[in-house]
Amino acid sequence: MTVGTEPSSTPSRWFRGTGFGVLFSGLTAAVSTAAIGRAWAACDVGVNAAANSMTLLLLAPLMWIAAAIPWVILHGTLGRRHRRTALTAGLVFTLWFAWFLVTWLGMPDSYPAPSCPDNVPPWWPSFVPA
Repeated sequence: MTVGTEPSSTPSRWFRGTGFGVLFSGLTAAVSTAAIGRAWAACDVGVNAAANSMTLLLLAPLMWIAAAIPWVILHGTLGRRHRRTALTAGLVFTLWFAWFLVTWLGMPDSYPAPSCPDNVPPWWPSFVPA
């Protein structure tokens, strides 16, 4: 043992939620991207499938980052003392964020389609607001 050296420090509390954030936000981005693509295909949104796919490919990392930041903040602040509460709040936020992305990006009000009344795809569950 060397005299004068300090033991290795624990990771900063702000970055403890990074693992959860990366995992759950990646899943959120993947599911949201798939649902948005499916909604666009069902309602004939966009010019063609290649343009829609490129748009979603560019949006997926942004969705991932936008969903990960709240996980890190929640885990860094609330997770210090109440880990289960931070996990529950993170899961609730993740579900809300996925719903928001799909309804905001996947069902645009400015793009009427005859195959989608009220711009809601036929496969969208009726009990989930759009």
